[in-house]
Amino acid sequence: MQTIANSTCNLTLMEIQMMNFCTSSRTATALLTAALAGLTPITSQAQTTGDQWQWDMSIYGWLPGISGMTSLPSGSGPNIDVSADQVIDSLKMAFMGNISAKKGKWGLATDVVYSDFSGSQQGSRDLTIGQQGLPANVSADLSLDIKTMVWSMGGTYELGKTQGYTADLVFGARMLDVKQTLDWSFNGDIAGLPLPGRSGSGEVNAKNWDAIIGVRGAVNLGSENKWFIPYYLDAGTGDSDLTLQANVGIGYRYKWGALVATWRYLDYEMPSDAPIQSMTLSGPLVGATFHW
Repeated sequence: MQTIANSTCNLTLMEIQMMNFCTSSRTATALLTAALAGLTPITSQAQTTGDQWQWDMSIYGWLPGISGMTSLPSGSGPNIDVSADQVIDSLKMAFMGNISAKKGKWGLATDVVYSDFSGSQQGSRDLTIGQQGLPANVSADLSLDIKTMVWSMGGTYELGKTQGYTADLVFGARMLDVKQTLDWSFNGDIAGLPLPGRSGSGEVNAKNWDAIIGVRGAVNLGSENKWFIPYYLDAGTGDSDLTLQANVGIGYRYKWGALVATWRYLDYEMPSDAPIQSMTLSGPLVGATFHW
């Protein structure tokens, strides 16, 4: 009986050890399962974050100088050719901003610039009538107003992204809608000029659509990547012979976004028979970009 009791006791101990072993195994399995279950939402969340749209909105002030050549009708007489940089002296009003969205490597972006320039020049001879200069005894009082809207839109594709830089391909279209109005009055003997009168007004309107392609991004500076150099460059053609845009400067990042100060250049070269033959906007830009 003792042996059997001991055997029974030994068997009971083995069963207890087996039960402990099974319990430990189940506990380890449960902990491992819980750990994997805990990791799953994190991994899923990281993937979801990369698959969600990320938005940037920029509000900025651009103070460009304007230049270019325009041929305006003078009524029944020949066209009057005037250079904008000889007359324009102020920016009356402007609205500027852009917004972009990115999901994975692909994105969308749009940028709008509206500006109204005006200026006047007294006793000027910086114009031509029918491609001929003014006689020595004739001058003109000129007033020029230029309203422009530049609207860029299209897509982006991420070309590269490291700790040191980002680069995106930009592709799409740009619209230029411009209205120029010239008022003039001539001083002196205009008998030899083929003009319908001593004073008058002329107006031209143009709307151009051009396909554009370019690159944009940033070069990071320092170990914390707070300072950076934003850059943008594109070129295109369509209704214009050629359009170019460049924007480069310096920026500083915050948690909510970034502040930037750049120099922006926009140029249009039109067909030779177009009333607006060329136009260039160039000057400093200061803006803020918000991320969400």
